Amino acid sequence: MREGSRMWCVPAIDVLEGRGVRLLQGDYGRVTVYDEDPVARVRAFVEAGARRVHVVDLDAARGRGDNRGVIARMVRAAGEGVVVEVGGGVRTERDVEELLSVGAGALVVGTVLVRDPGRVERWVREYGRVFWAGIDARDGVVRVQGWEEEGGVEDVALAGRARDLGLCGVIYTNIARDGMLSGPDVEGAQRVGEAAGLPVVVSGGVGGVEDVRRVAAEGGRWVRGVILGKAVYEGRVDLPALFREFPQGDLVRLEGRMM
Repeated sequence: MREGSRMWCVPAIDVLEGRGVRLLQGDYGRVTVYDEDPVARVRAFVEAGARRVHVVDLDAARGRGDNRGVIARMVRAAGEGVVVEVGGGVRTERDVEELLSVGAGALVVGTVLVRDPGRVERWVREYGRVFWAGIDARDGVVRVQGWEEEGGVEDVALAGRARDLGLCGVIYTNIARDGMLSGPDVEGAQRVGEAAGLPVVVSGGVGGVEDVRRVAAEGGRWVRGVILGKAVYEGRVDLPALFREFPQGDLVRLEGRMM
């Protein structure tokens, strides 16, 4: 995240049927496959200087199987000193225990946060500060179940819930920006951050390093990081150069301590 001019810059890998892919605006009918083996992509990110990697299990997100075996290998490939945060289909205690047991450093909860906040509250008490809120919204309304269903709650209301339950922070996605390379929704992320009183990482729409600089300049108090997806895969962001401009340092591990 950000201290002064520093930003948390987190490359992302979405896994669908064992492969590394990107969707356009969360549409499972518009899939681009970038990696037959996402484990190799993790290694490439780490070699480029990543200290944290964002992984989404798209199959688990919509309740159609999971990619736990692949994710376990991705965590091992990342190695010591790199946090792998995992989202998508984290809905039961078994999910939590399986992912933590293979070394996931943080877990992102979305659907369960909307539908069963009491469960998330219990998890925070039992497992500690390893949970982030995944707030994925279209026109200010949260989407759940792999973005395929409307959650019936506004993004700012869910942000307040994340604060009340003791989550570490928020990963905010404006679904309309996802995969479009048109710039992230900094204003929406600011609004969610103010409602949560927690650090926000903005996802969706980052098209190049200028967008990262804009977030650093305009993010305000709460917007402290970006997730990078399609821009990396399409060669619009040079990761080693990005990490030289925005050193990650001790920003990789904020779970477990107040921010």
